[in-house]
This record gives sequence, C-alpha cells and structure tokens, in this order.
Amino acid sequence: MYGGHTENVLSFRPALWRHRAKLLIPQRWDRGSKRATLVCMTRDWEGHLDRWTAASLVNAESASRIRAWERAQSPARGLSWPVRIALAFGAILLSAGVLLFVSAHWDDLSRAGRMSLLVATVVVLHGSGAAAARRFEGLGVALHAVGSVALGAAIALAGQIFNLNEHWPAAVLLWGIGCAVAWLLLRHWTQAALCAILFPWWLAGEWDTFAPPSHLRSLSPIWVGICGLSFAYLSARRSPADSTLRKALMWLGGLALLPAAAVVASYGLWDRGEPWGSQAYWVAWAVALIGPLLAALALDARRALWNGLAIAWTLVLALTSGGPHASVATYAWCALGAAGLAAWGILDARPERVNIAVAGLAITVLTFYFSNVMDKLDRSASLIGIGLLFLGGGWVLERTRRHLLAHMSLAHQPKEAL
Repeated sequence: MYGGHTENVLSFRPALWRHRAKLLIPQRWDRGSKRATLVCMTRDWEGHLDRWTAASLVNAESASRIRAWERAQSPARGLSWPVRIALAFGAILLSAGVLLFVSAHWDDLSRAGRMSLLVATVVVLHGSGAAAARRFEGLGVALHAVGSVALGAAIALAGQIFNLNEHWPAAVLLWGIGCAVAWLLLRHWTQAALCAILFPWWLAGEWDTFAPPSHLRSLSPIWVGICGLSFAYLSARRSPADSTLRKALMWLGGLALLPAAAVVASYGLWDRGEPWGSQAYWVAWAVALIGPLLAALALDARRALWNGLAIAWTLVLALTSGGPHASVATYAWCALGAAGLAAWGILDARPERVNIAVAGLAITVLTFYFSNVMDKLDRSASLIGIGLLFLGGGWVLERTRRHLLAHMSLAHQPKEAL
C-alpha cells in the first residue's frame, strides 16, 4: 500500500491465485511462524474504470466522481509539471540518441549484426521500462513509449536490410499493430496515443500510394478524414477528471484541426482528373467520412451528433472550395464553422474548443484580408489596414473569448455544484 491508501489494491492468497481469484481488499495468511501480506497495487485503475463504464457497469457521472475523489485524496501520486517535462524531453532525447547510435554503427555491421542490434534495442528499452515501472511508474511509461517508437525505426530498417518490396504503408501498419499489442498488455496511454496516430496514417498512406500523383485534389479524402478525425479527438474531453488518454487525444485533435481545415479549404474537391468512376475512390470517401464518426461513437456515443455535424461541415467546406483563391462563400462557411465550434464548447463546458474557434476565426479574417482586400489597396493603406486589423480585431476577439468563457462558467456552475 502506498501513502496509507487501500483503494485499488489487489491481494490474493496462494491457494486462490491458482484459481485466478482476485480480491479487492488486502488479506493475510500464515506461512510457518511468519505472517506475510502480499499486496499488488493496481496501477491502471483508470483503464479498468473506462472498461466498466463502457460495459455500463458504472455510469459516466459516477466514473467522473470516482476519478475526482481519487485525485483529491492522493494528489501526491500524480506527477508535477517539471517531472512531466523532464520525462517528455528525456524520452525524446533518448530516442534521438538511440537513432544516432544505430546510424553511426550501421555501415560497420553485417546483416545479422544489424538485425540483432535492432531487436536488442527494442527489447532493452521495453525491458528497462518494465524494470523501472516497479519503482517509478512515470519512467516506465516513458521507456515503454521510447521502445514503441524504436519499433517503428526497427521495422523500417529491417525492410532495408533484407531489400523487401517498398510499400511504406505496410511498415506503418506493422508499427501500429505493435503499439496496439503493447497497449493491450500495458494499458499505457502513450501506446494508445501512438495507435491513434499510426492507424489513420496507414490508411492515408494506402490511398496516397494508390491515388494518381499528378492530381493533388485526389488526396481530398485524406484531408477530409483527418479534419473529421481531429474533431473526434478534440471532443474526447468530457470533464476535468478525464483520463490521460482522453487529454492526449484532445491535444492531438486540437493541434491537427486548424491545419487540416486549412488544407481542405485550399484544395477543394472537384477536379476533372479525379477518378470519380473508380470504386476505390468511393471506398476512400466512405472511410474518410465513416471512420471519424465511428471514433466519435467509441469515445462518447451520446455526443456523437455534434461530430456528425462537424464531419458534414468539413465535407461542405471541401465542396465550396475551388482552389488557392477561395470564394467569399468559403470564408463565410469557415466563420460559421468557428461559431459552431464555440457553441459546441460552451454546451460541453470545454474552453479549448472556444479557444480554437476564436483562433480559427482570426485566421479566416486574416486570410480573407490578405487574399481579397490587401491587393486592392495601395501600400500605405494596406499596411494601415493590417495594423488596425491586428489591434482592433485582436481586442474584439479576446474580449469575445473572455465573455464566452465567463458565460460558459456561469452556465455550468450549478451542474458542478450538484
């Protein structure tokens, strides 16, 4: 037991363990003249709680209250932000060092030596993570994450060693399967976050290798799918007591949403050279539209309606866009999407959606000024206009953002009190 807490404790008697019986309270048994207590702390209680919630054994409100109570009772079990930053940078630097070490000795090794080095690298990293998890769980999670990243490099280099047929999406698929197996065994949020990146990357890569390279707009299903999936990931957060995986998905969606929407608005959908008669093209569009909706249903089925509206908005954005010089309707549709995202954030009491909506509106206004207004003015007037736009528009947007966040806090204060 850690910190005097007995929650999430898994104990067992030797006789019961042979029958796979697991109890949730610590118990004692006699061994000769000594009394021993076998206690094993369940480290991934949030993963179990998520599965119980998905199986309708615990409702979402009770799960949120359990998470909030656990963290309030034992705040010392969490990691402070300096430790999190140190672990993140340490994992990144360790990954870079491993790659540099392998590349420095790559030419001096035989095929067998190269393969042995790759396997040893992955095994040592995961083995170190398993050993460190007993004393410092955060370090174990970081080492396992580095091991999963090294697995991707090992797969790519293994294909190079044996001169396998070059089809890079297959390597990404193998990498994703390896991370999925690691998540099933470890239940670490880092492995699930890697799966959330790798499997969409694999699907996008398969279509990228199939689509004709001469038509950039034939890649529209990829960007529409990424934009829709970004909405699904962004909506993963439901309450302050969410798991770390949901927080990571929210960050992934927030970082990818605006760039993906910008690409969709830039290239559009219609092009004479696009293979509309191809069956694979329709399959790609079905995956791009249905895949994000399924992800939203898996994350929160009760609120998937808003994700459906977001996917429909993305498709209409692709239909209304016609190239690098977008029409006024495209800018109006982007502004409407920003307003809808802000309303969605207010409804669910999620400030990050309001912030992203305000940022998207600002980018839309600036893009419209540079594309449709600035070239019609002389040099001095255009500079004055952009200065006023930055000063006045920034002040108005920031004031609006603060007003929306304050309104959201007041609207949801009674619910939180209850």
